Amino acid sequence: MNQPLAYVHPGAKIAKNVVIEPFTTIYNNVTIGEGTWIGSNVTIMEGARIGKNCNIFPGSVISAVPQDLKYNDEDTLTIIGDNVTIRECVTINRGTTDRMKTVIGDNCLIMAYCHIAHDCIVGNNCIFSNNSTLAGHINIGDYVVLAGMTAVHQFCSVGSHAFVTGGSLVRKDVPPFVKAGREPLSYVGINSVGLRRRGYTTEKIREIQDIFRILYQKNYNNTQAAGIIEAEMEATTERDEILQFIKNSHRGIMKGYFKSN
Repeated sequence: MNQPLAYVHPGAKIAKNVVIEPFTTIYNNVTIGEGTWIGSNVTIMEGARIGKNCNIFPGSVISAVPQDLKYNDEDTLTIIGDNVTIRECVTINRGTTDRMKTVIGDNCLIMAYCHIAHDCIVGNNCIFSNNSTLAGHINIGDYVVLAGMTAVHQFCSVGSHAFVTGGSLVRKDVPPFVKAGREPLSYVGINSVGLRRRGYTTEKIREIQDIFRILYQKNYNNTQAAGIIEAEMEATTERDEILQFIKNSHRGIMKGYFKSN
């Protein structure tokens, strides 16, 4: 850690085996856990709480003040979990008084040039490909994959195990377990490849498919579909997660794919 070409504020709490490369700046009120590597030309600003065994690549700016005109220098945080890789030139802003924090879970990969705005809550084991952008106040579940150049509108939610194809504009909430693509963003199937990789059985994947057939392929509105799913489908963790997501959606969930003539 003894790097004479880096600046570390005396008030920062840095574990002894953290590696800090030249020309990096670490502000006051920062905590960095054991085994973390900080590349050159990284800026880590006040309110950052970075976990163990993270890798932060050159040019990244962590915990900068929000790009929100309502922000008034409140004491807020950016919380990053363990085993997180943040690639080149990623920007992550700290929270506002809405949530007081921006959170990145454990084992995430945030690829080059991604932006995560204030008050976003990102789950564990997520992958954001290059240039993906989250506006403020977004909720992202566990095991979510955003392909490159994806942009997510403020206050949207993306459910666990969802996959969003590259170049997508996410204006509505994306339910868990699905693939989302096309323009406007639509349901294009179950994320069966991702689910198999995570140990879901064929039977469980078929059960999830049956739920989304009711929601997206039977010409019911969301309220009708949710009622039928609850009445006719066996109560499981996955069924209940989907129903709860629909119930809690404030922006409304994305539509099924509609092929125009």
